[in-house]
Amino acid sequence: MNIQPTPFDHPDAVKLNDAVQLEYAARYGDEGDATPLDATMFVPPHGLYLLVYDAEGRPVATGGWRTQNRNDEGYADGDAELKRMYVVPEARGLGLARRVLATLESDALTAGRTRMVLETGDAQPEAIALYTSSGYEPCTKFGHYRDYPNSRCFAKSLV
Repeated sequence: MNIQPTPFDHPDAVKLNDAVQLEYAARYGDEGDATPLDATMFVPPHGLYLLVYDAEGRPVATGGWRTQNRNDEGYADGDAELKRMYVVPEARGLGLARRVLATLESDALTAGRTRMVLETGDAQPEAIALYTSSGYEPCTKFGHYRDYPNSRCFAKSLV
């Protein structure tokens, strides 16, 4: 597997983003994640977006982080927010999400971020299991979905 930094608006990233949005829509019965995102949010040193390619050069996993600081959506100074973690169904169970997560955490720390935060939902038990087994703990809700009852927010200190 090949993990490489890739712009959020790269065609392969768009392809996997569309796939994860379809999965969100199916799991939650809505339009998917409506959190406003654009490619500039993932440009180093203020963020990073990764794609994982398999041996045949197919994009099979993705994930990114973006800088957040204290604001009216509940973020704290020094936050890095995890976004668009996704592994295509045929590549699940290979440890790709855990590898992407570790790479993103390391990069965010190198960029001076002190805490990684993420929002997921109760219809994604696999994601919750990944994050809690990686040291993330429930935290005060933040972000676009902070007022939704099925939203679950987690944080992990990077220092």
